[in-house]
Amino acid sequence: MVDCFCSVAFISFLCFLVVLIGDSGVGKSNLLSRFTRNEFNLESKSTIGVEFATRSIQVDSKTIKAQIWDTAGQERYRAITSAYYRGAVGALLVYDIAKHLTYENVERWLKELRDHADNNIVIMLVATAVPATQWIHNSVRQLMTSPI
Repeated sequence: MVDCFCSVAFISFLCFLVVLIGDSGVGKSNLLSRFTRNEFNLESKSTIGVEFATRSIQVDSKTIKAQIWDTAGQERYRAITSAYYRGAVGALLVYDIAKHLTYENVERWLKELRDHADNNIVIMLVATAVPATQWIHNSVRQLMTSPI
């Protein structure tokens, strides 16, 4: 947690830094987009480096600001993205249930978090899935092209 102060109104609010980590293409950017802007895009592009967004919520008449960092899942960005783990109070470790390899890689991501993040970080494992309509469409296509 980081204390933040609004210099204009002299109002204190709490800031929490949370990182999204996991393989490329598991849905981290869409989790961020849905939580901060209530948007979802099936055609979203892979994150390059790190992107972030914030969302403020009211809890017991206090403003809580979540600053969420969406990290790139590609290996070539690993040195850049791991620098953002320090200071985070939470991490969403994301994998795609339709891609078993992304689940197998969870252990590697967990090790990276433990190597670079604070010891008291809260880690949550999050499984994402393709939308049902896309899954049905792909399943029907596969059935129609499979030999009987």
